[in-house]
Amino acid sequence: MSNRPETLNDIRALLAAAPGPDGDAIAAAEARNGQLTKPPGALGRLEDLAIWMGGWQGTDKPHADAPQVLIFAGNHGVTAQGVSAFPAEVTAQMVLNFQAGGAAINQLSNLFGARMDVHALDLDRPTGDFTQGPAMDEAEFLTAFLAGCDAVDPGADVLVTGEMGIGNTTSAAAIAYSHYRGAAETWVGRGTGVDDAGVQNKTRVVEEAARLHAFATGLEALRCLGGRELAAMAGAIARARTLRIPVILDGFICTAAAACLVAEYPGALDHCVAGHMSEEPGHAKLLQELGKEPLLRLGMRLGEGSGAALAIGVLKGAAACQSGMATFAEAGVSDG
Repeated sequence: MSNRPETLNDIRALLAAAPGPDGDAIAAAEARNGQLTKPPGALGRLEDLAIWMGGWQGTDKPHADAPQVLIFAGNHGVTAQGVSAFPAEVTAQMVLNFQAGGAAINQLSNLFGARMDVHALDLDRPTGDFTQGPAMDEAEFLTAFLAGCDAVDPGADVLVTGEMGIGNTTSAAAIAYSHYRGAAETWVGRGTGVDDAGVQNKTRVVEEAARLHAFATGLEALRCLGGRELAAMAGAIARARTLRIPVILDGFICTAAAACLVAEYPGALDHCVAGHMSEEPGHAKLLQELGKEPLLRLGMRLGEGSGAALAIGVLKGAAACQSGMATFAEAGVSDG
């Protein structure tokens, strides 16, 4: 990656300088869509998605032939506060499961022909307990962010970022609360399956963290309240923008990481769509704040990039119709 950021301000500059969609390609895709053998608007949101993809890919015939799924794993010091129903060791165990092909995300990646890469980020060195201090210092944050940037395949035409990290729904809730406030409990869900007392404990942790890091917004919130896997997802999403690769956001944790980019630069997620709406209660609120309408609502809350990976099929469908359908002239069909 050229112009590698070395400070948080460098990342801010990268976001501000990132390219937008190709206006000529959007116009050409809209024109082609108007000539296809169907009534206007008959494919609903698929038409909008195809035009959006075309704008980022620079063509009136978008494609989703080389999707990439990136899974980042990290461990969180905040698990010392008892916020998860599972021990931190599960993170490393699930990484092995990903590598062996045994997880849900493996099946979905294979189904849609996606290249899947797994990156374990210093699992033997959890981030700091963010009720006591910042989760990461600036050097640790930049290392994780750049790991995400470097993981993106420039040849990919669609990107999904997913995660694994015991404790990371607490991290996501703390980030969302720090950015958008409201009542802390509205951002906190059951995560890996904690009981009512566990939810109350998570809410306490989120409130304590917000008081300690009251100044933190944007990248600072991601550094102070996030985890290495969240920072890496943000890095991958930012890198995809510089490469004009459309991104499918996954659930609550991925979206919380992405929201930190928007807090720094309002248009930072214009190249992203929301793959699905998670059952984590904060996700619907977060998508509303970001103005993202989810493609799927299937009651999923697994993480791993699974909801976004399933939505690859929707983008494949949008691209296939826009690029493969005949025009009225080509088919010899009267367009009225």
